[in-house]
Amino acid sequence: MKINPESFYTVKGYQMNSQSKISTACEDYLEMIYRQSLKNGYVRINSLASSLNVNPSSASKMVHQLKEHGLVNFEKYGIVTLTKSGRELGEYLLYRHNVIHKFLCIINSSTNELKQTELIEHYINEKTIKNIETLISKLSNYNET
Repeated sequence: MKINPESFYTVKGYQMNSQSKISTACEDYLEMIYRQSLKNGYVRINSLASSLNVNPSSASKMVHQLKEHGLVNFEKYGIVTLTKSGRELGEYLLYRHNVIHKFLCIINSSTNELKQTELIEHYINEKTIKNIETLISKLSNYNET
């Protein structure tokens, strides 16, 4: 297979050419908001900041960006709730995270590949995630026989 050198970009170049409407940092925040909202239906800024090991002011700033994208509802000093589109995207982001984490744990004979998952999850497209999930299923079926 001949590769056209003009098709190569830096990571930043691929990010700039991405069709994603939110940044990787926004994805991390939205995924965590979705995780936490599964329990109570909402999230408080301090809880979100604590979970992501950031300052509350940083979490508040990022939540405002998510609000601008129509993914969350947020009032100053209030609670954060997901919009319908925020809930749908958050659900996908958590699914993507879980598939990658499970795959990395399988191939590395490990129970915790959080760091690697966090580093790569933003750069794999939906088709690849579905194919990894299919592979995991086939590997699981193979191991059962």
